[in-house]
Amino acid sequence: MKIHEYQAKELMSQYGILVPEGYTASDPAQMASLISYLGPPAIVKAQIHAGGRGMGGGIKLVNSPEEGKCIAEGLIGSYLITNQTGDCGAIVRKLLVEKTVAIKTEMYLACVLDRNSQGPLLIVSPSGGMDIEKVAETQPEKILRVPIDIATGFQPYQSRNICRFLNLDAKFIRDIFDLMSSVFRLFIENDCSLVEINPLVLDEKDCLIALDAKIDFDDDALFRHMRLSELNDASQQEDLERQAAEAGVAYVKLDGTVGCLVNGAGLAMATMDLAHGVGAEPANFLDVGGSATVEKITAAIRIMLSDSNVTIILVNIFGGILRCDILAEGIVKAFGVIGSTLPIVVRMSGTNVEAGTRILSESKLDVSFASTLSELESILAAKYA
Repeated sequence: MKIHEYQAKELMSQYGILVPEGYTASDPAQMASLISYLGPPAIVKAQIHAGGRGMGGGIKLVNSPEEGKCIAEGLIGSYLITNQTGDCGAIVRKLLVEKTVAIKTEMYLACVLDRNSQGPLLIVSPSGGMDIEKVAETQPEKILRVPIDIATGFQPYQSRNICRFLNLDAKFIRDIFDLMSSVFRLFIENDCSLVEINPLVLDEKDCLIALDAKIDFDDDALFRHMRLSELNDASQQEDLERQAAEAGVAYVKLDGTVGCLVNGAGLAMATMDLAHGVGAEPANFLDVGGSATVEKITAAIRIMLSDSNVTIILVNIFGGILRCDILAEGIVKAFGVIGSTLPIVVRMSGTNVEAGTRILSESKLDVSFASTLSELESILAAKYA
């Protein structure tokens, strides 16, 4: 789950991380009032769940309340297009206005989960305010990776190493230790998948400030953090993905035409590769999970069929916990409600596969059956051609 920058900064401030003084505005008059209160110049930032806002015109320096009001009139309610939003853009409902900061140095800081060390990993760089992926590609020597032991936490010697890497004076070792420890605690205590500060700046008073902030949470851990769930902004989600989240289905919309219905993330990825193999493109990643009910499967298929790009359905199910007859009932019910006549290619194996096959065979739907992945690929290739 993603949250907005202003929400991330509020959470960071609870952990003692310094952020610029700022407030949110939902209408132009409120924006003008806030700029008067803060005193110009001020920074106005569109709040969307995507990066690249500056290049997209979503971050502005304003020098008067009147200028801020005009900018708010143009941004609030508009769809901001960046390199991360796609062509449709993301709707702007709130703006964050902050005091400007006198910057001496810009740096990069993030905490992520690292598969290699099997734990949290701090990533730091002296190249702040830039696309860290480009830095990693063109100047990898400017990135330091610091694995953190969950049992012992961030250690003092690591802050010394980071200070040297960032070319900071030794007097900042304590400040770096406190900051990194706070970021680590925030990451662990809230089951985050990402905590990013870009840029992390050193101001003229030698304070380390999170000038921009991004926090993502592990969806599967939100049941432990109900207060965090309330921060979700559904307006920032793709409509079909929002419906899927409400139905408890893992769904990601893609640009292809083959609707994929699978249980298990690994099998879902293999099924998408299979579609690629015959020259087709998957329309979605969809994992109904192992404990899906008829209602959940029906909801998943209705969401998938709501995508007008879908021209064929590819079903690849291993019936372990999920029974094949339950799957078949969900398919028949969904197609009946929607009235769809799209062709379906099905490979099922496992629990109650005979009953599931019979239900689909008697349904009068356009169903083709495969018993192996090779057969599934051959049938899909013939249908797609």
